[in-house]
Amino acid sequence: MLEKIRIFSGNSNIGLAEKICEKLGVVLGKANVTTFSDGETQVEINENVRGMDVFIIQSTCSPVNVMCMELLIMIDAMKRASAERITAVVPYYGYGRQDRKVAPRAPISAKLLADLITTAGANRVLSMDLHAGQIQGFFNIPVDNLFATPVLLEYIKKTYLNDTVVVSPDTGGVERARAFGKRLGASLAIIDKRREGPNEAQVMNIIGNVKGKGVIILDDMIDTAGTVVQAAKALKDAGALQICVCCTHPVLSGPALERIEGSDIKEVVVTDTIPLNDRAKKCKRIKVLSVSGLLSEAVRRIYYNDSVSSLFI
Repeated sequence: MLEKIRIFSGNSNIGLAEKICEKLGVVLGKANVTTFSDGETQVEINENVRGMDVFIIQSTCSPVNVMCMELLIMIDAMKRASAERITAVVPYYGYGRQDRKVAPRAPISAKLLADLITTAGANRVLSMDLHAGQIQGFFNIPVDNLFATPVLLEYIKKTYLNDTVVVSPDTGGVERARAFGKRLGASLAIIDKRREGPNEAQVMNIIGNVKGKGVIILDDMIDTAGTVVQAAKALKDAGALQICVCCTHPVLSGPALERIEGSDIKEVVVTDTIPLNDRAKKCKRIKVLSVSGLLSEAVRRIYYNDSVSSLFI
């Protein structure tokens, strides 16, 4: 049934790629993605892709620049090998936070990466929980932006059901939190924060009632965990009983793990769009859910040219 599909992976998230292949009943494509001694990325595709529908699975996570180059070079290799269609499956889209000018002479790096992916030869992009919806408009090719909400909701409904409030850690995530809360049957609260600099945030005020209730903080990613830890402290001071954090992308850089372990957060629920490092795997507060089912279904529908709109929930 899927005789013309070929799925390949760079080095960023081979585990997720293998899960997607397992669900589709196909074998992960043979490719060597290594480096020369000076650090240049080298790609060798070890099977025929001429006339094939190729999917390249690569999260542009740490080390971000290396993973971006692997993705671009793999796309170029497939194009030059006469693949019929190339889909870049980017579960985590790096540089997504740089989606607009926030200061004079600042770049819009999310647009630059979109241009690079398109110029390399991708025919379409499949991603998940883009940091800003307008990133889809940075591409001149089709973009499917899936949401991890169904996966997170399934777990939350089984675990946290008693008088719950969904909290947006900033005003930019209110729409996401409102939709999540509506499907959960929970009320909404908002953290009003002021960002003092990159990876720095200061909680200012809580809009909504959390006293005596369980709280779920919902965000698209956790980087250094400064925002969610400060939010958790403010919510605890406001009378929240227990605090759970849900996010799609566990970037978890710098002091993130130390902050989480020393905080009032009971559990951090994440997905496998980014693989956890060895230290994060040992953290008992982190629960990892897989989005391989969502992504594999999207890949299948793209291959058969079926609608994927029902997955945008």
